[in-house]
Amino acid sequence: MKKYESLNFIDFESLLTSEQKSIRDSVRKLVDEEVMPVIQQSFREETFPFHLVKRFADLGLLGANLKGYECAGIDTISYGLVMQEIERADSGMRSFVSVQGALCMYPIYAYGSEEQKQKYLPPMARGEVIGCFGLTEPDFGSNPGGMLTTASETSDGFVLNGNKMWITNGSIADVAIVWAKLNGTIRGFLVDKNTPGFSTTLMKGKFSLRASVTSELHFENCKIPKSNILPNVEGLKGPLGCLSQARFGIAWGAIGAANACYHEALNYVQNRMMFDRPLAGYQLIQAKLAKMVQEISKAQLLSWHLSNLKDQGKLTPPQISLVKMNNVKMALEVAREARDMLGANGIIDEYPIIRHMMNLETVNTYEGTEDVHRLIIGREVTGIAAFK
Repeated sequence: MKKYESLNFIDFESLLTSEQKSIRDSVRKLVDEEVMPVIQQSFREETFPFHLVKRFADLGLLGANLKGYECAGIDTISYGLVMQEIERADSGMRSFVSVQGALCMYPIYAYGSEEQKQKYLPPMARGEVIGCFGLTEPDFGSNPGGMLTTASETSDGFVLNGNKMWITNGSIADVAIVWAKLNGTIRGFLVDKNTPGFSTTLMKGKFSLRASVTSELHFENCKIPKSNILPNVEGLKGPLGCLSQARFGIAWGAIGAANACYHEALNYVQNRMMFDRPLAGYQLIQAKLAKMVQEISKAQLLSWHLSNLKDQGKLTPPQISLVKMNNVKMALEVAREARDMLGANGIIDEYPIIRHMMNLETVNTYEGTEDVHRLIIGREVTGIAAFK
C-alpha cells in the first residue's frame, strides 16, 4: 500500500504552519509505528492497549491544549491534528486521549481550585493518573439535567449516591469527575478510586469502540472530603463546558477516520482488477471517490476555520454542534461507501474500514447525537427550543 498521506485535494497543507505540521507528523509516526501494529488485535480481543498511555504522555498528547501544569499548551489546530492522527488508527484510542484531556483535565483546569490543579494535572499529563467523566446515566443521556445522582453535604464532606453509564475509562480510572445534584444544583466532584462506596462495572459485548474501556460507575453512600468539590462552577454550565471541549476534538478526529477509509479504498480500487482493468477505472467508483474528496475537504476547512475562532475566543456552542454533527456524519458515510467499494473484503478486519465504520456509529451518538445537535442549531437560528 502507498504510504499514508492525509487528503490534500484543496491544498489544505498550505493553511498549516510548520509547527502544526511538525506536531502532526510526530503523532503520525507514533500511530504508524506503535498504534497500528496492535489495534487490530486489541479490537478483536476487546482489550485496551494500556502501554500506549505512556507513549501518548511522552509526546505531550494528554491535555495537550492546556497551559501550565506540565501540559503542552499547543494551539487548537495543532490539537485537532493530534486528534485526527490518533483517530486515523482508531476512534477508541482518540476517545481515551479526548476523555483524559477534554473531559477530565479540562474541568479541573477550568473549574478546580489551585490545590486540585497542582494535585491532579501534572500526573494526568504524565499518564500516571487516568481520569473518567461521569455524566451520563442509565435513564439520562441527551437530557443530563434530569440526572438522579445526588450529593448530600455532611459536617466533613459529601455523600454521593447514584449510577453512571457508558463511561469511557471508568474501570481503569484513578479519579472520576462526577456530576451530581447538590440541593438541586448540579455540581462537580472528584472521586478517587478505592473510595469506600465507589465501584465500577466493566461493560462488555460492544461491537463498537472495542479497544476502549467502557464502564458503569456506582456510588453507594460514597463519602468524599469537602476539598473534592469543584469550587468554580455550578449548574449544567460545568459539564456542558467540558462537552464543548470534547466535541471539538471529536470533529477533528472524525476527519482522521474518514481519511483512513478514503486512503484504504483508493489504494484498493487502484489495485483490484475487474474485467481486465482496475476498479478505479469505472465511473461508479470514481463518483464515490469524488464524493469522499468533496466531503473530507469541506470538513477540513470547517474545522480549520472554527479552530481559529476558538483561539480568538469567538467560537460558540452551536458552531461546535455544527462541526461535530457535520464531520462525524461525513466520516460515517465515507466509511460506509468505502466498505461497499471493497465488496466482501470490506467486512473483514484485515482492512480497517469495517472497524472504523462500527466505531463511528458510537462517535455519531456520544457527546450529543446527530439529531440533538440539529436541534441545538435549530434553536440558535429560530430562537425556539424544540427539545423542551
